[in-house]
Amino acid sequence: MTSPLLQLFHHQATGGLRDRLCATLRQWIATAHIQAGQKLPSSRQLAADLNLSRVTVEAAYAQLESEGYLRRVSGRGSFVAITLPFSAPRPRADRMAHFSQRGHQMLATGGCQDAPFPYAFAAGSPDLRAFPHPLWRRLTARVQRTAGPTVMGYGDPLGYLPLRHALADYLALSRGVHCEAEQVIILTSSQQALQLLSLMLIDPGDEIWMEEPGYAGARNAFLAAGARVRGIQVDAEGAIPQPGTAKLMYLTPSHQYPTGVSLSLPRRLAWLDWARRNGSWLIEDDYDSEFHYDDRLVSALHGLDNDNRVITLGTFSKSLFPSLRLAWMVVPGPLVAPLGRARSLLDGHSALLPQAVTAEFMQQGHFASHLRLMRQLYHSRRDRLLEQLAQRLAPWLRPFPCPGGLQTTVALRQGNEARLSLQAEKMGLLLPRLSPLYGDGAGQQGWILGFAALTPDEIVVGCDKLVKLLSSDLSPNRR
Repeated sequence: MTSPLLQLFHHQATGGLRDRLCATLRQWIATAHIQAGQKLPSSRQLAADLNLSRVTVEAAYAQLESEGYLRRVSGRGSFVAITLPFSAPRPRADRMAHFSQRGHQMLATGGCQDAPFPYAFAAGSPDLRAFPHPLWRRLTARVQRTAGPTVMGYGDPLGYLPLRHALADYLALSRGVHCEAEQVIILTSSQQALQLLSLMLIDPGDEIWMEEPGYAGARNAFLAAGARVRGIQVDAEGAIPQPGTAKLMYLTPSHQYPTGVSLSLPRRLAWLDWARRNGSWLIEDDYDSEFHYDDRLVSALHGLDNDNRVITLGTFSKSLFPSLRLAWMVVPGPLVAPLGRARSLLDGHSALLPQAVTAEFMQQGHFASHLRLMRQLYHSRRDRLLEQLAQRLAPWLRPFPCPGGLQTTVALRQGNEARLSLQAEKMGLLLPRLSPLYGDGAGQQGWILGFAALTPDEIVVGCDKLVKLLSSDLSPNRR
């Protein structure tokens, strides 16, 4: 990293050393040479690489932290802020002139960025401290010992067959999804599933429907494919059926993201009828279905489909751990081979060793046991956060329903979510914003507060900071 940085630093010919280093790092961040959330070199290392004093580097880091470019965590180091300040310079247009039209469309979406490690209140993060690491290491060693070279070579683009069988069994028992193992495709992420489906099912100019507010990663995948995306309003029963036609409808029926509601049975039947009448696809993202707390979880939409119009997808990133990079998709039989061929052109296949270990984990019953333990753990943490919101933060925040999942959404009663999110980062809080999940980016202001990765004490500390932020910024004296 520092060799190109050194060249850029030497091109900053004006100003003192600290100012030149600040300008260099601002440009480095703004032109995406270093990504949001990425760790910067230590002040000692950067000082040695650039032949500067450590005091100069520390001063530059402190200045950039005050401007909102960096976030410094005691004992961990300095990181590029997840949300950059509004004044961050943009790359010059001529730097991107060589990209295709689709390339420009992809860049315009802003991409997807997850927090590099969980901290209050990063959304969608499981508690990796509670994962059974010793068991996973033993299973990995066993697979390597028994399978040997067979899990070190190239694999099937559709996935490791024992894992596909294990998933088919699990989905039938837990989600009411009755399918053959051959209909299950193993991928690296649900985002890759959306990209693959967008490439194979969407032509530029096609109209695509999705929930609003809804998952930005889905919207970005559809926009990158050149689709026209229409947001479908969500109420207490989920997405409201509409007249008209579209190539497909994207739904999160089990636990709507981000409102938390479940799609009611009448709505499920209405959407299935819409898909049948129009020859449209329903993409069912079975988001967070493993973690339901308050009532009996409704079976997957796929189980009600008699016309092969539903494609169901899910991920192990929340139920196991994100760096596993394994997800799955259940598709109608006629789509299996075409999607497999298309997937082979993207990245070939998912790594065999993680697939084999995950298959063992499921076949031996560890997956079901792990989910039961995590469900209990996250339930108690959900309750602690809701308690804190009700007792301490009600003047400023209104919680959405939270029957399950790893996070709860809150509406901001007053104030500007973007400005407050920037201020929160300086206090060591990540507050993922709600309004960008609306198609025009101008919907309800609020935040999506993750709780699953935080202990009850960490939740209280995070709420302490939230109270401090909101009470000082939104006090009557500030208005």
